[in-house]
Amino acid sequence: MEILQQLTNGLALGSIYALIALGYTMVYGVLRFINFAHSDVLMLGAYSAFFLAPVAERMFGPQSIAGALFIIVVAATICAVVGVLIEFLAYRPLRSRPKLTVLITAIGVSLFIEFTCQHKSVFGADTKSFPKLLASRDVAIGGLHFSSNDLIVLVLTAVLLAGMWFLVQRTKMGMAIRAVSFNEKAAALMGVNVNRVISYTFAIGSALAAIAGIFYSMRAPGIDPLMGIQPGLRAFIAAVVGGIGNLPGAALGGLLLGVIETVAGGIPGVSNYRDGIAFAILILVLLFRPAGLLGKSMVEKV
Repeated sequence: MEILQQLTNGLALGSIYALIALGYTMVYGVLRFINFAHSDVLMLGAYSAFFLAPVAERMFGPQSIAGALFIIVVAATICAVVGVLIEFLAYRPLRSRPKLTVLITAIGVSLFIEFTCQHKSVFGADTKSFPKLLASRDVAIGGLHFSSNDLIVLVLTAVLLAGMWFLVQRTKMGMAIRAVSFNEKAAALMGVNVNRVISYTFAIGSALAAIAGIFYSMRAPGIDPLMGIQPGLRAFIAAVVGGIGNLPGAALGGLLLGVIETVAGGIPGVSNYRDGIAFAILILVLLFRPAGLLGKSMVEKV
């Protein structure tokens, strides 16, 4: 029963990793580079919710569902705009340059956001207590105990994952995203607005990062400008484990990593090594299945 309890707790954490990993894998699928500033967009989403919480409380009352939805929608919109601006200002001018140049730029953008936000005139370096967006209740199902907030996170994550699948597989924009991912030049020749597709991809990925940042902050003791580093790194590992560039793989990798990490944290003698378990899994996957669990090996033409 204790193992089942740990598994259910791990699903809530893994769903947050899955949301962050989706942003990594969408950008990689289209542009073939890792957006290391993605974890900092997560942090900006958490801070957006922090400042929006008093507004939502005045409009909808304390810890209301309507207020929480208002915060999530507005924070996701803010971060979607930030993601588009990052792509337009930092990445678009370098699109024809070597991928290493873009990768170094992504690291620079990440550091710029982190250290700017640590300045006392912005957010400050101190840890701030994240407000309670929803009243948490204990729910018992079949002898297992859940937090009502964890159940809400799981349900909303499932809805967002289903929405992402529908967007990519069943919509015109999703078809354009897949076309640009497969062959950018051919897609442009067929009339696809490549710049708009890439901006749309960054907007969706950044919005998901913002929502994940809010969910993560609801479980964390506090928020600070460096809070995105650890969940962002784990989500990146989840994306690689599941198959970078593969949406179902990112979701699977996030859930798997969250469950393993949570179960390991409840085992005496192993809990001290839970931070290293994610990297051990990454090494094993890269050794025996470099393309990831659901990824496909591609042969590059010279």
